[in-house]
Amino acid sequence: MVHSFVFAEGKLIERDLDLETIPIFLKDEGIHVWVDLENPTSEETQRVLEKIFQFHPLAIEDCVTFSQLPKVEPYDDYLFVVIHAVDFDRKDEHFRTAELNLFLGKNFLVSWHREPLKSIQAALDRCSKRTQVARGSDRVAHSILDALVDNYLPVLHEFGDGVNEIESLVLEGGATAPLMNRILQLKKGVLHLGQIIRPQLEVLNRFARGEFKMVRTQLVPYYRDICDHLVRYNEMAEQFRDSLNGTMQLYLSISSNRTAEIVKVLTLITVITTPTMVVGTWYGMNFPNMPELVHRWGYLAAVVITLLSTLLTVFYMRRRGWM
Repeated sequence: MVHSFVFAEGKLIERDLDLETIPIFLKDEGIHVWVDLENPTSEETQRVLEKIFQFHPLAIEDCVTFSQLPKVEPYDDYLFVVIHAVDFDRKDEHFRTAELNLFLGKNFLVSWHREPLKSIQAALDRCSKRTQVARGSDRVAHSILDALVDNYLPVLHEFGDGVNEIESLVLEGGATAPLMNRILQLKKGVLHLGQIIRPQLEVLNRFARGEFKMVRTQLVPYYRDICDHLVRYNEMAEQFRDSLNGTMQLYLSISSNRTAEIVKVLTLITVITTPTMVVGTWYGMNFPNMPELVHRWGYLAAVVITLLSTLLTVFYMRRRGWM
């Protein structure tokens, strides 16, 4: 699917025009064009990227190939940017990433992505309603990147809710194997999110420092504001990671204490029953002068000895504070 918008003096004048007319508009410096390709076919990709805009083959190759890391590469008259959007799935507590590729020129912006993105859709809606005031392709790129970074916040909130829920369950004594799996799964997700945010921050910092001539000087503070948001989100991810580490230590401590209590109870049972086992073992042996054969109170004597020795054992353990 291909969307195209033509802006003049900050206002939308044409949309979804024939792609063959785009080069005509690009010749006018007072006009800038935004072309969005969502899950395009190979023919659409080749037509737009190769024939109309004539981007570098390496940039096109990087665009159509999924990249794990974001990056920005300057070419002669445009920038090639790879950035990643995130979305959280509450059902299985996983979040997915989607790649967004941008070709930013002086009077054009080309966005290429395989999956629908909230940031792109928001910009498309604003353009469709003619409420988008775009006085340059760098302004459109800023609005897209700003919305993309803002979408990190709901993901962080979901992680925060998960961390608080797990902490509550651990404090309530729910140290079970499924809970440990949830802790590990959530910790893995937070680590992954941090691994996504930090490289994005490095890329956007280059925009914030004003390294590229494609971004006008007056827009540099706006890109710096995006970096500030991303820095705060990175700090939130690190706080969640530290909280999960503390929760895991608390879980292991509770599990260890519970295991120690079980061992203590079993040990007490063993010690308390030791006199009974000793007397029973001794009394059950085969020897000529068994008490019940010589004395009529043999059984009673064995019972009394067993009870007294057991009570003395319990009394001794209580005096020592072992019970």
